[in-house]
Amino acid sequence: MAVPVPELEERALACARRLTDAERILLASHIDADGLTSAGIAATALERAKIPFETVFEKQLDGEAIARIAAREEETVLFTDFGSGQLETIGEHAGSFTPVIADHHRPAETDFEADYHLNPLLVGIDGASELSGAGTTYVLARALESVADTDGDNRDLAGLAVVGAVGDMQATGGELEGANAEIVEEGVEAGAVETGTDLALYGKQTRPLPKLLEYATDVRIPGISNDAGGSLRFLEGLDVSLRTDEGSWRCWSELDDAEKQSVASALVRRAVSKGVPAEKIDGLVATSYVLAGEPVGSELRDASEFSTLLNATARYDRADVGLGVCLGDRGGALDRARTLLREHRRNLAEGIEWVTEEGVTREEYVQWFHAEDRIRETIVGIVAGMAMGSEGVSRSLPIVAFAEKDGAEDEIKVSTRGTGRLVSRGLDLSTAIGEAARAVGGDGGGHDVAAGATIPAGRESAFLDRLDAVVGEQLS
Repeated sequence: MAVPVPELEERALACARRLTDAERILLASHIDADGLTSAGIAATALERAKIPFETVFEKQLDGEAIARIAAREEETVLFTDFGSGQLETIGEHAGSFTPVIADHHRPAETDFEADYHLNPLLVGIDGASELSGAGTTYVLARALESVADTDGDNRDLAGLAVVGAVGDMQATGGELEGANAEIVEEGVEAGAVETGTDLALYGKQTRPLPKLLEYATDVRIPGISNDAGGSLRFLEGLDVSLRTDEGSWRCWSELDDAEKQSVASALVRRAVSKGVPAEKIDGLVATSYVLAGEPVGSELRDASEFSTLLNATARYDRADVGLGVCLGDRGGALDRARTLLREHRRNLAEGIEWVTEEGVTREEYVQWFHAEDRIRETIVGIVAGMAMGSEGVSRSLPIVAFAEKDGAEDEIKVSTRGTGRLVSRGLDLSTAIGEAARAVGGDGGGHDVAAGATIPAGRESAFLDRLDAVVGEQLS
């Protein structure tokens, strides 16, 4: 059996062999959608390989978290969606356990070399756009089939890998590329994933049609975007039935092909007539990624909606709920996840409203706000990214968000977000935030377009000075 992403095959097989040699494994993963899907893939693969394990989640893999892990009895620890950026600290505890790392974040510069380290960046594949943490873990799961007596074909886990990649904002230009595309192909062959060309709007499975168009603001169409009445009038002018026989609003997923074509064509005509730039109009259509085994109308059928649901679990300290959904629990775990999603959406809306009302402070090359305890540290980065482009918040500058860390009065959480256009100009937030954080006694990392850090409380001003200078050098 060939491992997907051939460049990673040798490393993946070495990691898989180490896992099969372990008596018991501790699976440690991150809490975002990519981390939860990574854990779901790894847990399923380990169970199929009959390898005993236990799962833990961490908001951030810092020194304290690694020390807790080292104090446990498991001799082998599988890190998914983090670990590469913490190699130095992991190395300090290497005598306590053997680390196996499946990650896609930038590896730390350190003398410690992990023997079992699976990361696309180590073989020249971009971990920010071509392979997510879930995708890397999927490669490991496929390798595990080659070296263990597994029950089942792990290609069915490609759907979770796609959800992780989409949730990690890797569908650049509306499509997954590079190594991600290889995994998509395997998922399609296995019948786990379906792809097609569709409207690039969030909520096609669950949002009522008028709300689908009203909230579709990535491509702003005057008279429809952010306009409830305008969206409804637009739809009423088409030959499309908007309600079911029972009287409820229909969703996009319930339309037939002819109805979808009618709406899409009318949207394009409206956009053209209102002077929306051609490149923006092109963004109305993209590749869709559907999990074939999930029912039509479920948020789990659409990769984007699935990832949002997962983000709403662990960020509210219920990683167990998100993992349950990834493992197939369509009862209590899914019900609880949907409740958390409603709370998540409410908190995001309130957070964005607070940012737009309070405004941001502009330095020369970055803009920032300090939420203190008004926005949860686990969602402040999402709020920052969503606020970009709203009134008073520019998309031409990276945004920096500060928030108080839960249970740590002496620490501040920092989240940064950029745009694809800024990255094309040279922005690398992972490098910038790491350098600025370490300059004030903290640490951080991530991706070029999104990164995070923890710094000592009271050092925000010095951190901003250093970050602004580094970003300035990158963009100039």
